[in-house]
Amino acid sequence: MRYIHHIFICTNQKAEGKQCCGEERGMDLVKECRRLLSEKGLKGEVRVQKSGCLDACEFGPACVVYPEGVYYQNLDPQKMAEIVEKHIVGGHVVQEYVLTDFERKI
Repeated sequence: MRYIHHIFICTNQKAEGKQCCGEERGMDLVKECRRLLSEKGLKGEVRVQKSGCLDACEFGPACVVYPEGVYYQNLDPQKMAEIVEKHIVGGHVVQEYVLTDFERKI
């Protein structure tokens, strides 16, 4: 596997008036996450990128971390820092931010 973790952060923009991650700091979180990973020397080992809609608009800003497939909700820079420290560096899912009220559409 090329990357230890792959983090997709929703930056989707919807029509005016509809809740979406892009309107709720999506790109700011991408930049902050990249900065945090670089600071920890993980550039090249962990990939962070913006994504389209993760179908979690009402829980946004949201991200998903692979290979585990863990969705995190209601993100802000402090929560992102904790996710990087505990999940990405420490290997432990940050349970209090996990999106659990979410049914996948298959």
